[in-house]
Amino acid sequence: MKLLIDEGSFTEFDNNLLSGDPLNFKDSITYKDRLRENQKKSGLIEAVISGEASVKGHPVSLVVMDFSFMGGSMGSVVGEKVSRAAERSLEKKQPLVTVSSSGGARMQEGIFSLMQMAKVSAAIGRLKDNGILFISVISDPTFGGVTASFVMLGDIILAEPKSLIGFAGPRVIEQTIKQALPEDFQRAEFLLDHGIIDIVVERKNLKDTLAKLFDFFQ
Repeated sequence: MKLLIDEGSFTEFDNNLLSGDPLNFKDSITYKDRLRENQKKSGLIEAVISGEASVKGHPVSLVVMDFSFMGGSMGSVVGEKVSRAAERSLEKKQPLVTVSSSGGARMQEGIFSLMQMAKVSAAIGRLKDNGILFISVISDPTFGGVTASFVMLGDIILAEPKSLIGFAGPRVIEQTIKQALPEDFQRAEFLLDHGIIDIVVERKNLKDTLAKLFDFFQ
C-alpha cells in the first residue's frame, strides 16, 4: 500500500467486521481459535483491508488482500468488504482497485464462503453496467474461488512478475489430465502470452502504471 497510494491518503472502512463461526468448525483447533491465532500473527483482523485512497491524485476505492492471514482466504467478511468497496465505487463514480493474494475460499465457512463468489461478482457486474473502471492487480499466489470470481473480472488485469495464478494447483491438474504441464504454467507471463491478463508489471512500477491507466480511461 505504501508503494501504491499517495502518502496520507488512505482512509480505512469496515474495519469493525469480524468473522463468525457459522458451522461451529473444528479441526485441530476451533475456527475461533484459528482466527485469533492469525490476528496475533499478522496484526490484522481479517485477510483484507479496504478503504479509499488516491493514486497520483486519482481517487480510488481500494481493496488489498494479505496472504499472511489464513492464506488470504475469502470468507464472509472478505466477500462483504470487497462488495462494499464496489458499492462505494459505484456511489462515488470512482475506480475500484483490488490487489489479490489468496489461496481461495475459506473452508471453515463452507457454503457461506462459496456464496461470496457470487456476491462479489454481482457487485462487480453493477460497476460494469454503469461504466465504472475496475482494475484487478494480482500478486503471488492467487488461487481458487478468488481467482474464479472478482479477480478475473477486471476491465484491466495486471499481475506482478512470476506470480502463480490459477484455480486448482498444477499438481491437481496434472493428476487429473494425466499430462505434464509446461514449466511456466500458471505463471503471470504464461497467462499474459495466452491472453488471460493484460499487463505484467513490477511492484515498484504499479503506481505509475495505474496512474497512466486512470489518465487514459478518464
